Amino acid sequence: MKVSLNWLRDYVNITLPPRELAQRLTMSGTAVGAIHTIGRAWENIVVGEIIDINPHPSADRLRLATVSLGTESKTVVCGAPNIAVGQRVPFAKPGAELIDGHTGEVIKLGRAKIRGVVSEGMICSEKELGVSERHEGIMILPEDAPVGAPLSEYLGDTILDLEVTPNRPDCLSIIGVAREIAALTGEKVRPPEVSYEEKGEVIESLVSIEIADPELCRRYCASLITDVRIAPSPRWLVERLSACGMRPINNIVDVTNYVMLEYGQPLHAFDYREIRGQRVIVRRAGEGESLVTLDGVGRFLSPDMLVIADKEGPIALAGVMGGLESEVTEATTAILLESANFNNVSIRRTSNSLRLRSEASSRFEKGISPELTVPALQRATKLILELAGGRAARGIIDVYPGRVERVPILLSTTRVKRVLGMEIGINRIAEVLTSLGFACQLKSPSELFVTPPYWRTDIHIPDDLVEEVARIMGYDKVPTTIPRGELPRHEPDPSLSLREKVRDILASCGMQEVITYSLVSLRMLERVATPHPPIRVANPMTSEQEYLRTTLRPGLLQALSSNEKHEEGGIRLFEVGKVFLSREDDLPEEREVVTGLISGPRTPSSWLGEGEGSDFFDAKGIVEMLLSRLGVGASFEVCEDDILCPGRTAGIFVDGGRVGVVGEVHPKILESFDIRRAAFLFELELRKLLPYAMVVRRYTPLPRFPSTVRDIALVVDKGLSSARVQQIIQSFPLVSQVKLFDVYTGEQVPPGKKSLAYRIVYQSPSRTLTVEEVNKIQQEIISCLGRKLGATLRA
Repeated sequence: MKVSLNWLRDYVNITLPPRELAQRLTMSGTAVGAIHTIGRAWENIVVGEIIDINPHPSADRLRLATVSLGTESKTVVCGAPNIAVGQRVPFAKPGAELIDGHTGEVIKLGRAKIRGVVSEGMICSEKELGVSERHEGIMILPEDAPVGAPLSEYLGDTILDLEVTPNRPDCLSIIGVAREIAALTGEKVRPPEVSYEEKGEVIESLVSIEIADPELCRRYCASLITDVRIAPSPRWLVERLSACGMRPINNIVDVTNYVMLEYGQPLHAFDYREIRGQRVIVRRAGEGESLVTLDGVGRFLSPDMLVIADKEGPIALAGVMGGLESEVTEATTAILLESANFNNVSIRRTSNSLRLRSEASSRFEKGISPELTVPALQRATKLILELAGGRAARGIIDVYPGRVERVPILLSTTRVKRVLGMEIGINRIAEVLTSLGFACQLKSPSELFVTPPYWRTDIHIPDDLVEEVARIMGYDKVPTTIPRGELPRHEPDPSLSLREKVRDILASCGMQEVITYSLVSLRMLERVATPHPPIRVANPMTSEQEYLRTTLRPGLLQALSSNEKHEEGGIRLFEVGKVFLSREDDLPEEREVVTGLISGPRTPSSWLGEGEGSDFFDAKGIVEMLLSRLGVGASFEVCEDDILCPGRTAGIFVDGGRVGVVGEVHPKILESFDIRRAAFLFELELRKLLPYAMVVRRYTPLPRFPSTVRDIALVVDKGLSSARVQQIIQSFPLVSQVKLFDVYTGEQVPPGKKSLAYRIVYQSPSRTLTVEEVNKIQQEIISCLGRKLGATLRA
């Protein structure tokens, strides 16, 4: 938001230098990003008056103009077609720096002889001064411009470029900033005059207004002016709009923009004759309706968009942009002036959906007050009557179905002290809030009822008022104190701790973490055959990011595919992130998952030979290491998965419940992602691991007595899992460890059988075991395995 200090001075006295004022505004929460000075380069340029004009002796198109500078006169050669005696003009003396009207480059003016006549300076155009792009004639100043005064003092200005926060739409206006300055400096705000003479017919006899959707339009006001004359705006209006970064168009449109900048309330002028049936309806767009907006683009509308319509169809996109058919043109003689308040969420969605941003939509979507509509409408009507003539209809139309009474907020000195840590008297609090336009009523010696002014839509709770007191008094006045009272206890988040621990463990296993996008394409999800229906976002940025991911698998497989092209060695990737699963009539369920992927050689190639390729047991080993470090005991059982190879896939179970899966990725899936080498995947749901991983682990002292190690080789059915055998062996009380160290199938084992060799460690915490005790326990183990699993000792 660009703000002119010259314009601000209309409403509040400004005594501070621009930089100090900018500092005060910034420290009060309205940051000034930059300060621009208009006229800084106008050295040696003054206000002059043309007192005589004579023909050039040797050039028909040139004339000699004598310009009075107050204490002296200068004669210059001038070819501008619009010079006349009596005009006040900007005059550049030799040494002044100007912009070349043809090349746009900065030049230094000197004495020059033009067709035999010495020119002692230059009468400047707007482009040569950098005011605008106009170069067809000289710039003509108002008749009361002081002759001889430096132009920088007469036309110069300082522009503050404000960085307004979204919660302060009132500061998107000149008057709003003036209120801030008045509160900071102790001055009073002078609001502009809004009264005007009404000479036309009663407005209700000329036009009718209907709000068909009060939820999206809280208030709609309109005035009607007939017999207007469309013309260029006066210089003062053009200069103020240009200073704030807006392009002048004509006197009617410029007034609506001027008042929008002045009050922060967007307005729109319709050509009254183009409103069919002289009836305005504020409604949702119909299915399949379209509108050509003022930028000349035809736009298809949807029922969630609000339009201004007449009896035949839309004539404007509410709060965003007007329609081309009803725009003000040179032929316009009567205008209907709109000042309305629209639902901020609706405006934002419409603007985003159509990718159409405007100064009006940027204000509406921040939630401006409906109370702004009438004063802004009256001010604009008054200015149009002054600049375009015409007659105003009697009265205005004011349809206000969304009226909400402002509720007082109770504020106490105790609350102020608790929040700011400093004592502030009730009278000082009331003084600060009153300077900002708040209405204060004393309830008790330490309490106030405070009613926010209509333009402050961001004030809702007592702490909002405390912030107002602090920022106006100065944040530097808030003392540094030691916190009083008991600090709230830190409640650790177990899921966060688990997530970080999983990351650390997997990184220690030589894996690299990747972070992929939460939004993916439907094609990516279909390639991994996800069983969950995907959720499409309402306004996707690209076709590749239309859906919320239901699994981490496609992102990891895509990352593997990209890295495989540049890496000959082994690749080990993992990601910890959320997946989003749809729920009927509710927001999606968010599950946190860790997924890992390994591919390529297990060890780097060297002079000793090529590294062996990774296999299923590498992935399983990483899972076992992860679960072991988390203190979670798990078992693995054969299962199936849509993208993993049958027979090479195992479910991961804890306490009988499945928490994940590990297996080899199916070759067809690898081919669809253009992956050339075998890949092995594991996946775990952190939510299911949480109850087991967060159990307090207790210290167990090292054993004092020696252990005894025995090896045993068993012949069992080929389909029997080793985990089942280990589970039975481990169930015996004096068995401290069991480890599988060999698997054999071949001629020495019967068909349909396999040999499993285990190393069993026997140990007692209270004594040294004898050979007889160990032999007895081992015989019991062999007998139990024979009964339950049909296992026999291998000869």
